[in-house]
Amino acid sequence: MTSPADDTFAPRPEPRAPRGFPDRRGADLAGERRLIAALAGVYERYGFEPLDTPAFEYADALGKFLPDADRPNEGVFALRDDDEQWMALRYDLTAPLARFAAENWQTLAKPYRRWAYGSVWRNEKPGPGRFRQFTQCDADTVGSDRPEADAEMVALAVEGLAAAGVPAGAAVMKISTRKLLDGLMEAHGIVDQAQRLTTLRAIDKFDRLGWAGVRDLLGKGRLDESGDFTRGAGLAQGAVNDIEVFLNAAAQGLSRQAVLKALADGKASATRDQGLSDLERIDQALTAMGVTDAQARFDPAVVRGLEYYTGAVFEAELVATDAKGQPLRLGSVGGGGRYDDLVARFTGERTPATGFSFGVSRLTVALQAMEWAGAGKAPRGPVVVLALDAEGMADFFAAAAELRAAGIAAEVYLGGSGMKAQMKYADRRLAPAVVILGGDERASGQVTIKDLDLGRALAAGVSDHDTWKSERPGQQTVPRVHLVEVVNGIVDA
Repeated sequence: MTSPADDTFAPRPEPRAPRGFPDRRGADLAGERRLIAALAGVYERYGFEPLDTPAFEYADALGKFLPDADRPNEGVFALRDDDEQWMALRYDLTAPLARFAAENWQTLAKPYRRWAYGSVWRNEKPGPGRFRQFTQCDADTVGSDRPEADAEMVALAVEGLAAAGVPAGAAVMKISTRKLLDGLMEAHGIVDQAQRLTTLRAIDKFDRLGWAGVRDLLGKGRLDESGDFTRGAGLAQGAVNDIEVFLNAAAQGLSRQAVLKALADGKASATRDQGLSDLERIDQALTAMGVTDAQARFDPAVVRGLEYYTGAVFEAELVATDAKGQPLRLGSVGGGGRYDDLVARFTGERTPATGFSFGVSRLTVALQAMEWAGAGKAPRGPVVVLALDAEGMADFFAAAAELRAAGIAAEVYLGGSGMKAQMKYADRRLAPAVVILGGDERASGQVTIKDLDLGRALAAGVSDHDTWKSERPGQQTVPRVHLVEVVNGIVDA
């Protein structure tokens, strides 16, 4: 019989991360941090104030994915607090903003302009490039009903993509307004809310499914390749035909003014006409800010799937070419729009708001995949001070501290291996250099510094091991007082 402390026969957990919750290391985190810094610079140049809200919100404050009042965990990760209230991890950064704005409205400068970044969580089926935990970076304006506020979101998204390192011509902002489709549905008597929402979701899949797939979803429904059936909107054929004409007109890649002219020829309604007026003002503002048709175009097929959008909607789509020069669509890396009803859930008063959100995790993956702006490269490691004997540990730590005081990342090797393994460790960390303070160096007041960056460069051209040993590329012994000067030169190079 084993004692409770004897776990010899206890089952061992399998080391595995939950699906959709990725582990991230140096290159991914460095790329994400660089990206957030670039976006933050754009947002703050536009005058947006940073805000951080908690990861958890009360479930009723989120107001989405919550069909089950007894256990609201569909779409979100929820738990009951000790006061029996349901809390859920935020699924985006906009719903917490609406709660914050409603709670602090009297003390805020209005319109309130804020930007934020952080992790969000969605209890959905994970897939390629689709995670249950990911990072977003948002900018929002609460308290302005001007279409120019929507145009500003588009302009800062365009500037943000460029700051992130996306090459010119590799991204496009697609803009529309829900008022166009609302007017079309009103003209055909589509008033049932569930039917309208199903229609919008079907149209939102136009880029991915093409007209054939959207037509099925507007009708009785669609059976996908996996055998799953999605129930359709059940529209009359006349409405389906008009939507086909509408989407085909939107897919021509015309200038913003040409799209406006084409849409003006459709069946008029008060809602549609207001949408066209909004787009006209957005176009004028974008033109004034220097945003070209190639950078931002009108595409009425963009509807956005979230239910709270009430007006302008927009998406950032990356495009590239493969080795054969064929178009390669990398999908949406951000989106947003106008949500004038969200704050009203708390206050009962309509409060206009508009915003844009970058999917930082997805954009980082795309940048790495295309190797844009050097993304995907492992970050440079610290300078490694080798620990060659126990007697010299104080000297090793003094050297590392001196380097760090000069702004150079440095560490002392703290494993138990010999010099060869320590060199291998430094190389695996992509250290720019190693510092050697052996007994001879310490006795003579010197230090040996090996330039690993230069060594890696030279290694590609050195095939003879004897030549490598005799040339000892990038290694030099200098007076100890010159440690920082020499290492700094290696790092800067």
